[in-house]
Amino acid sequence: MKQLADPALDAVDALKCELAGDVLRSSGSLRFAPTGSSMLPTILPGDVLTLERAASEGVSKGDIVLFTRNRRLFAHRVVEKVGESSGMRLITQGDGMALPDPPVTESELLGKVAFILRNGRLIHPSPRQRLSERAVSVLVRRFDAAARIVVGLHQIRQTLQEQPTPCQS
Repeated sequence: MKQLADPALDAVDALKCELAGDVLRSSGSLRFAPTGSSMLPTILPGDVLTLERAASEGVSKGDIVLFTRNRRLFAHRVVEKVGESSGMRLITQGDGMALPDPPVTESELLGKVAFILRNGRLIHPSPRQRLSERAVSVLVRRFDAAARIVVGLHQIRQTLQEQPTPCQS
């Protein structure tokens, strides 16, 4: 059964997105905790992205960028740059998504991911996925259950890392 959208929640989400965009444009950086699974396995639940303001000429193929569309924020990887410098558009795609997004315009682009904070560690995003990450991406794209398994394994790993170690005598 399809759930109806809650206009109040949509308005709150839209306001948060506008505020995040304003902060990034004015200060040049932003910390952002994404939701969703479109970037699995590169971005996992609980990750915090540090973003830097960027224009399309400062973005390369393979970079993960933040853009706004329909009053929502998206962090996806650049798979192609098209057009001239004056009309440059970015083709983006979530690592866990089967199809690319419609082209991102300069006005929609907010910035690019400088690093990912995961479990207290800084991870510099690679412009290319490792072979194992590409394999997981293919599975996530094709099977919803694969995304649930990746998230579940990540949660188990986090729980195990949070376990206190027994005192040694």
